[in-house]
Amino acid sequence: MSKTIRAGVMGWPIAHSRSPALHGHWLRRHDIDGSYIALPVRPEDLPAALRALPKQGFAGVNLTVPHKQLALDIVDRVDPVAARIGAVNTVIVAADGTLDGTNTDAYGFIANLRQGAGDALARYLAGPAAILGAGGAARAVVVALCDAGVREIRLVNRTRANAEPLAELARQSGADVVLIAWDVRADALAGAGMLVNTTTLGMQGAPPLDLALDALPGAALVHDIVYAPLITPLLAAAQARGNPIVDGLGMLLFQAQPAFEAWFGIRPSVDADLRAAVLAARV
Repeated sequence: MSKTIRAGVMGWPIAHSRSPALHGHWLRRHDIDGSYIALPVRPEDLPAALRALPKQGFAGVNLTVPHKQLALDIVDRVDPVAARIGAVNTVIVAADGTLDGTNTDAYGFIANLRQGAGDALARYLAGPAAILGAGGAARAVVVALCDAGVREIRLVNRTRANAEPLAELARQSGADVVLIAWDVRADALAGAGMLVNTTTLGMQGAPPLDLALDALPGAALVHDIVYAPLITPLLAAAQARGNPIVDGLGMLLFQAQPAFEAWFGIRPSVDADLRAAVLAARV
């Protein structure tokens, strides 16, 4: 008799998450006896919630804000990528009930770029990469870009002190780093091969991103990890001047691939049907 495989996503709050729609689509497509649910967990309850996963029959969970950093000190093992990024977004329950922590955000980022840019990706990676922001998402982006061969990272952040740890991570990963103050952020664009916004500026309900693109080469790729709206004002402005763009939804979709495979035993595909299902989900 088959046993339902259980997984989910923990966050606080969590009702906005599109992950149940994402994984639910794959479960139905592959006719898997499994479930994936949203799990509201307060930060102070995270240790107990994670430790209870084996007893409750869970194969694992995803973690979102504010749990990604907290989980580093809770799981039994942290893989090298999660350690470099400084965050865990996927927990896998091992056969003996212990917990493995990994991070699939860097994979999701670069896989999304690869799908969106196609054969031209190597050209975009050859030039300096201008990165807006220095938070958790930026750490995953920097790790992915360094591992993909980018040799110059231009970090633009409001607070230099907050950008220094990310700059050191990039240096340790083999890249040259230039720190650029927010009030002269457009200076990061000259000669860049890629511009990536990792901030929430431009997201629905957030302040707009005020950035003139005049200095950005017309062949540079512009990527925004925000996916609500799907075409942010930054992407719209870049598209209007002829720059190739990649939206942020694919990062969410691709980061889920390795987790789904670890829990349910099938490597699912990211395609137009999945994008439509996730975009149509009520959150």
